[in-house]
Amino acid sequence: MPSEALVLGFDTSAAHCAAALLSGERLLAARAEEMGRGQAERLIPLIEEVLAEAGHGWTELSRIGCGTGPGNFTGIRISVAAARGLALSLGIPAVGVTTFEAIRLADPDALAAVPAPRGQVYLARPGAAPELVAAEDAGDARFPPPPAEMARAIAAVAARSTADTPPAPLYLRAADAAPPRDAPPEIIDDL
Repeated sequence: MPSEALVLGFDTSAAHCAAALLSGERLLAARAEEMGRGQAERLIPLIEEVLAEAGHGWTELSRIGCGTGPGNFTGIRISVAAARGLALSLGIPAVGVTTFEAIRLADPDALAAVPAPRGQVYLARPGAAPELVAAEDAGDARFPPPPAEMARAIAAVAARSTADTPPAPLYLRAADAAPPRDAPPEIIDDL
């Protein structure tokens, strides 16, 4: 990609909403807000604030990068859906970037770790599938940077990517939800 390409990166995979805009390798603007809920309502306005701060508009973007997890199920879906919709409407590529890839931006050989429920972490060794381990067994693993830096890393990985498939969530375990135990309602055809 040309060095002046504008790449937007954003992430909602944890209890935050974050976005960053890069021109080549240069960070133009970044914002992050801690939030347990409300990422769906806040993401687009936050991106617009980042674009305005940098003095650019939607149509100037060359590529989009979004965080694909692992992380919060709903948060990941928000990020992926937003990236796909924006890419389609703007006619530019969107790239999914895992948290492990973002962590490894500075050190490709790093042991990457992402917090998981119940005192555990998802641990990913380079070239190996992530595994769920106790947090105390993470050793000298690198954890995700603060949200604004995470968005910047997502944009940087996306800028270097040659991927041409739409972003998709990275799920490392099944959803915690279970189907209801009640019988479904009866559907009446004759009205």
